[in-house]
Amino acid sequence: MTDTGTLNTAQEFDQLYFRLRQKEGRIYTDADVATLPFIYTSHPHYNEWVIRKHSQKALLSYIKNKKTFTSILEVGCGNGWLSANMAKAIDAEVTGLDINTYELEQAKRVFKNIPNVNFVNENLQGESLKNEKFDIILFAASIQYFPSLKQIIQIAVEHLTLQGEVHIMDSPFYQVQEKAAARQRTKEYYAALGFEAMADHYYHHHLAELEYFQYKILHHPNSWKNKLSIKKNPFYWISIKNRYQ
Repeated sequence: MTDTGTLNTAQEFDQLYFRLRQKEGRIYTDADVATLPFIYTSHPHYNEWVIRKHSQKALLSYIKNKKTFTSILEVGCGNGWLSANMAKAIDAEVTGLDINTYELEQAKRVFKNIPNVNFVNENLQGESLKNEKFDIILFAASIQYFPSLKQIIQIAVEHLTLQGEVHIMDSPFYQVQEKAAARQRTKEYYAALGFEAMADHYYHHHLAELEYFQYKILHHPNSWKNKLSIKKNPFYWISIKNRYQ
């Protein structure tokens, strides 16, 4: 089946995104979700999960060193594996947020016995989060689905505590001169899968879009340290502090 044209509702996007994830082999069994980011070496996305395993290790170490961080929000949590692992490793209340119904229901089912993690089917501007504040708001492999980087970070910052931080991990950033070619590759990728409409919902951000914010690069994919490492991570890790700090 080929999906073309503009998607009119969040429900249409939800359904299309789920079918795409199925096609890509990114819908996992409950048993597999419970063990992520560890997965069998023959899995087609094994190398992707190796990167995420190291990202998780670095993130947990960072948060543990910030002993005052007690509330965490993950935006675009998917099947909830990272939110759940943060809740198990850290003495903090963790909320996983997503509009993907199937994966969020899976998260609730698989991680129902972890008392300090909660999964919410809503976006960042939803009513249930209207008055909520968090010490960390995390976008892990999700920022590329937001059309305006500046706008979504502004919204996130409004939900930070005074000492709070926004973190962006495991998502590509492009040089301005690279964006046209990247968009074309994205169109070709989704067209080959029969999901042309998804190209309109994948955005190619660059660091200059963050110049309004007080941001810091915690991991640079082009650094010598990363290039010489046997555990290369191709993605930036960016932190943005509350503007009142």
